[in-house]
Amino acid sequence: MSVVDLAAVLITLSALLGYVNYRFLKLPSTIGLMVTALAASLLVVAADRAFPALHLAAEVAGFVGEIDFNRALMEGMLGVLLFAGALHVDLGDLLHRKRAIGVLATLGVVISTVAVAGLIYPVFHLLGLEVPFLHCLLFGALISPTDPIAVLGILKTAGASRGLTAKITGESLFNDGVGVVVFTALVAIAFGGGHGEIGAGGITLLFLEEVAGGVLLGLAAGYAAYRLIKGVDDYPLEVIITLALVLGISSLATAIHVSGPLAVVVAGLFIGNHGTRFAMSEKTAHHVHTFWTLNDEILNAVLFLLIGLEVFAVTLSGPHLLAGLLAIPVCLLARFASVGIPVTALRAVGTEFSHGAVRIMTWAGLKGGVSVALVLSLPPFPHKGVLVACTYMVVLFSIIVQGLTVARAVHRLTRQAA
Repeated sequence: MSVVDLAAVLITLSALLGYVNYRFLKLPSTIGLMVTALAASLLVVAADRAFPALHLAAEVAGFVGEIDFNRALMEGMLGVLLFAGALHVDLGDLLHRKRAIGVLATLGVVISTVAVAGLIYPVFHLLGLEVPFLHCLLFGALISPTDPIAVLGILKTAGASRGLTAKITGESLFNDGVGVVVFTALVAIAFGGGHGEIGAGGITLLFLEEVAGGVLLGLAAGYAAYRLIKGVDDYPLEVIITLALVLGISSLATAIHVSGPLAVVVAGLFIGNHGTRFAMSEKTAHHVHTFWTLNDEILNAVLFLLIGLEVFAVTLSGPHLLAGLLAIPVCLLARFASVGIPVTALRAVGTEFSHGAVRIMTWAGLKGGVSVALVLSLPPFPHKGVLVACTYMVVLFSIIVQGLTVARAVHRLTRQAA
């Protein structure tokens, strides 16, 4: 199928399943789309077993197989979604809490990566799955970042305090880029990853290049776009400039090997705050925000549809299914440690966190499409199947169970603090 055909099928399915969710399930739109897509996929599997001569599962699996989920998200959709999210975030709120956000987005990812690996390694071996510890670290790195696409959508209705919302939002925007860098370094150690032999010094250098380079690229590109927007007063052109900014950053970051997600987030924060305030008329700002909100809604719909359809890429044999189920509490415990340790340290030096912050941030740390994309990007190796199964099970639980209950958890903990 051509790219146009694939896009037509995905948009059509998003519209049809979105309609089913709106009329009957009445779940939040992105969660509802993923649930209906997953249900439709399971119905296809059941129908295929009832009528094997139709080869329904093979046809759908062939369609899903034509979609390179990793490239579609990491090189296409992610930049647009991150920019759309960052565009609406108050930079002042983030800067006021920069120490907490910085620690959670960096140290938190490292703690979670090690904790997940340390907990899942004995689980795998108890199940007879001889997964090396290095591959457990890979799983820890790809599952540790909270997905900003999922988190930002849920926080709109969760009702958390402004300060806690800013910390969770900032962490989710930046730990995504940091997590990808940690994952890239571990892939380089495990498989070469284009970097050859890499030691502690090489990992540090790679981390600094990706993170610092991404931030600098975002600032430079954001400032260039800001100057262009400031020099015109034509909202269609200004919208096009912001679109060129995002697509240009994504391509350039890949070419020069810096963190595209971090660059896009920095540019989005710059344009959404400084650019909106000093370079855009009220009319232009309205159209820019409307354009990116619409893009965000459409691509979110397609992304969560794809997550539901990716069940055809997962091998859920008995041991893999059990490993995936056990990976859920493992990841929650690791998330609790990766939030609890930094928050305790930050409180000791005077940073304020509201009552129940650790529990709220643990439960609000949703996993999503980024984790699925990263695990599918791994080269073929004997233990890839179990890592894919564990990632998919954790992501499904995170989006469906945590996503549907986080608002209730926030309200309950807020009432207890009152």
